[in-house]
Order: sequence, then structure tokens, then C-alpha cells
Amino acid sequence: MKRNRIDVITLGCSKNLVDSERLLKRFQDLGYEVAHDSDDVCGEVVVINTCGFIGDAKEESINTILEYVEAKQEGRIKYLYVMGCLSERYLAELEDEIPEVDKYYGKFDWDRLILDLQNVVPPTKPYERYITTPAHYTYIKISEGCNRFCAFCAIPLITGRHTSVSMEQLLDEVRDLVAKGVKEFNIIAQDLSSYGLDLYGKMMLPELIDKMAQIEGVEWIRLHYAYPAQFPYDILPIMAKHNNVCKYLDIALQHVSDKVLTNMRRHINKEETLSLIERIRKEVPGIHIRTTLMVGFPGEDDAEYEELIEFVKLARFERMGAFAYCEEEGTFAEKNYEDTIPQEVKEARLSELMEIQETVSLECNEQKIGKTLRVVIDREDDDYYVGRTEYDSPEVDPEVLIEKSVELQVGSFYDVVIKEALPFELIGEVRNG
Repeated sequence: MKRNRIDVITLGCSKNLVDSERLLKRFQDLGYEVAHDSDDVCGEVVVINTCGFIGDAKEESINTILEYVEAKQEGRIKYLYVMGCLSERYLAELEDEIPEVDKYYGKFDWDRLILDLQNVVPPTKPYERYITTPAHYTYIKISEGCNRFCAFCAIPLITGRHTSVSMEQLLDEVRDLVAKGVKEFNIIAQDLSSYGLDLYGKMMLPELIDKMAQIEGVEWIRLHYAYPAQFPYDILPIMAKHNNVCKYLDIALQHVSDKVLTNMRRHINKEETLSLIERIRKEVPGIHIRTTLMVGFPGEDDAEYEELIEFVKLARFERMGAFAYCEEEGTFAEKNYEDTIPQEVKEARLSELMEIQETVSLECNEQKIGKTLRVVIDREDDDYYVGRTEYDSPEVDPEVLIEKSVELQVGSFYDVVIKEALPFELIGEVRNG
């Protein structure tokens, strides 16, 4: 056990990761040795940043807490603290059921942990972070919370109302990170589309990205988690205008059936959804759209499911994830609908949907064979350099494998000729000259 070392373990999404990085930076400024998701957790203090979004995530968080409770009981760590979404939502229950944890913090009061341990707050700027990702890319969280209140979603119950970060602070954050060598910025929020409404009285995502793209040293900006209803269409000309704004948009559509969309309280219908996709593709030629779909939501009978299948074939999303509906306590759906679709039916629908998408993904990737794409190198494996194009977000999207015929630098960009395509990988070689 190392004295004066703090290990932070992050579960869940990249938004949680940003919170962990801010916590790590503050402890580092107080003189602690800090480590994140270490293979060798050996600090006397362990902090677990939990996820509480869906059942599987909650189970993983509980299991991780119990694992480190055991480590504490065995004397391998001295103090155990828990923060994040799970403890924000279930604070009282966790305190009763797992009292071995020294203290629980929510999603927004984790900075109190610093005061509790040191009784002093370091003079760290609000946006400063200890970067845990590879040095060339990071995530920028532009807002917290959500006002949409979709029937299935527990996020507003955890995060509260939508709250934007000021544009000035975000631009300062990007400038600070560029000065530290970051080149790629993945813009994240629970609801990207609503950015600025609370601070400026209007959607300000287009203005924010326009200014961000003009900062010298920003190589790539990628947009995650836009909401389809009241979509900020003014972002499209910004994406088309700036070469460093990736032709990529992550926008969770969830479904296409009018009946299911109404039940989900998504505030958009099928016709509007199709029109949205058409306009995005028209105004930003070559864009790659990532979406998330849900099967098995109450009201999804065979006809609605078939409608979803045809939609996936028609829309030809370059990137797509899907999951089966799981009832979340406290949500509108849990209170108002019966979850009557058997789990085996949900799983069968999910499997079929993803099989169809695998075919679509392969066909989309095959269209890249022979093309030269700009690729950033993320890491070096035994046999390949592994990189991504502007159409690929870290962790979730396809990678480009490049044979080691020449020496490449992690974090640098290269022109790569695509030689072979798989459903979720491309294989290429660096273009000579």
C-alpha cells in the first residue's frame, strides 16, 4: 500500500471520465500521486466513480464496490470512497447496505472529497484535468443534465435539469488542452442539441463549434449525443465549412415507429426523423451518422419491429448500436406501461437488428477500399499500428490497422490507403510521398 497515492476507478461513460480527471487533477495539485484504472491498485485511498444508467451498469458498479470493500478488509487499501451516478441516485440505500465504504458522494458534490481529506481546495481552474486518455485526444463536456424526460430514461432523475457550461470556459479549456498537446476533441453531453438554451436563451452549439474550430492546433472536433427533436440545423453548415469538424454525428434516434416514438415521449415522428436524416446527409456530404436504437419497448409489436428493421436497411447508418429495453425504476415507462414483451423476444430482435447492421457496416467500409483517408495513430500493437479516421470515435467505432512497414508516431496523422475492409475494421498502408 502506497501512502499519499490515490487510485480512481471510473465506470460508465466518457462524461464520468471527465469528472474523474478533474478530481485527479485536484489531488495531483495537492501533492498526491494519482492513478486511474490501474492494473495495480495500490494506493491507500481508492475512489470509485460509479454508473447508474441501466441494470447492467448498476450491477457492475455494485460488484466493483464490493471488490474494494474486500480489499479494504484485507488491508490492501486504507480508505474507500464512492461517487458518481449510482450514489447520486441511491445514496441512502448504499449507506445502509454497504456501510464499509468510508463515505459516499453524489455526481455533483465529489469535490467535497478533497475538503474531507485535506481541508483545503487547490487553486485549480474549473476545467483543468489530469488527462487519462492517450495524449492526443480527449473529451469536452459542454453541459450536464437533460430536460427531455424520455419515458425510458433515468438520466434526468440522476443528473437533474440541463445546465450548460459557459462558452468562454469551454474555449479556455480547449486552448489549455491544445497547449498541452491535445489535437482531437470529442464534444459530449447528455443532450448536445440544447447547449446554451439555459445561459443564452437559444441553442448555441453552432456558435460554440464555429469558435472552437478556429483555435489553432485543433485538428479534429467530433460531436456526440445530439437529440433529434428541435435539432439545431445551423450546426450543419458549420460542419460542412470547417475541415477540422469531423463529418460525424452521434444522434440517438431510438426508434422510427410513430406509435413507439409517442410511447417513448421522444417529441418526434417517423416523417420528421426521415427528413432529419435526409437533410443532414444533404448538407454535410459524406457524413457518417452514429445512432442508437432500442428494441422491445412497450408498444413494439411485430409490425413496429418490422418497421424498425426496414428503417435500418433504408437509412444505412455507418455506425449503429442497439439495446433491449430494460425497465428503470422511477421513469415514466415504469410507472405507466407494462413491460410485457418477453426477454427472449427482445434478445432475438436485438440479435437480428445487429446482424443486419453488420452487413450494412461491411458494405459502407468496402466503399472505402482504394481511398486515401487521414488517420490518427492511437497505439502500437505487436503486428500493427492502430488508428482511426475522422469517422471513428475512440472506443466505440472501427479502427484502422496499418502494417509496420514504416515507423509511425502515436498521436500523429497520416494519409492511409485502405486495402481491405471488415465489418468493424479497415486495413491499410501509409501512402508513400
